[in-house]
Amino acid sequence: MTNTLLLEKQLCFRLYSVNKLMCRLYGPLLQTLGLTYPQYLVLLVLWQHNAGISVKSLGRALDLDSGTLSPLIKRMEKHGLVKRARQIDDKRVIEITLSQQGKDLEKEALNVPAKMFEVTGLTSEKFEHLNQELDQLIAKISD
Repeated sequence: MTNTLLLEKQLCFRLYSVNKLMCRLYGPLLQTLGLTYPQYLVLLVLWQHNAGISVKSLGRALDLDSGTLSPLIKRMEKHGLVKRARQIDDKRVIEITLSQQGKDLEKEALNVPAKMFEVTGLTSEKFEHLNQELDQLIAKISD
């Protein structure tokens, strides 16, 4: 076997492992907020778009298709975190907005990034460098 075919030499496996570990670390923090990791990601986007966002735009931001996103949004609506409404100008477009409960949850979630930053042990410089490297990788392979 050549050295390049070792599992630990595979970029895809490293990224897969990091993703699993990060989700596992987020779990207990988000559980105290009553959230799953995908719900947290949706809320992160919505907290940036106070006026709401279309399902299509939300899907683009999270790189999720409507088949995955629609049930997630419906569950979040059932739990009182978001509201769905058809756009007045174009009834084909569904807008997602935060409910008051979803807005209030932002204050409770403010400590999540700091706790995760602490767990990783990264300095702010290493964190910025890693983000830049990952952004470049994403840009390179998403064409």
